[in-house]
Amino acid sequence: MKNIQNIALALSILILVLGTIPAFETHSQERNALDDPSSIGERIVLAQGNSLLPITPPHSPERVVSAIPVIVTAYSSTPDQTDDTPYITASGKSVRNGIVATNLLPMGTKIKIPALYGDRIFVVEDRMHPRKNYMVDIWFPTYWEAKTFGVKQAYIEVLDG
Repeated sequence: MKNIQNIALALSILILVLGTIPAFETHSQERNALDDPSSIGERIVLAQGNSLLPITPPHSPERVVSAIPVIVTAYSSTPDQTDDTPYITASGKSVRNGIVATNLLPMGTKIKIPALYGDRIFVVEDRMHPRKNYMVDIWFPTYWEAKTFGVKQAYIEVLDG
């Protein structure tokens, strides 16, 4: 009888202890991240029940560090709007949606254009002709999309991330 009481007490303590460990939902991509040892420093490992599962630490939203008035234009990968490598940006990366060209900010800078695109984030990956100051050129997949966009005045928000 004494053994049954000891086992019941031990189980009660175990249930109490396990009940105080918060349960975290995990996603399959986070579980698969265990296979990539190069990203170990980017994760926090928490206990869930009797197993260790990686989770990505929360990232704070990018903070706006400045707002700059600019003229916003558009370009596409046509030879008359670029150099002899129309699908490669000045940073050496391939063109894609979300790329902007400007001489105003360093490569890799993240910006928003709230009046035109709300919270969408763009990345500076390309340059414009040196004479073009305080201008931002948004890349579009086709000439007609760029032409339809036209020229607009707006503020860009420079982000800290």
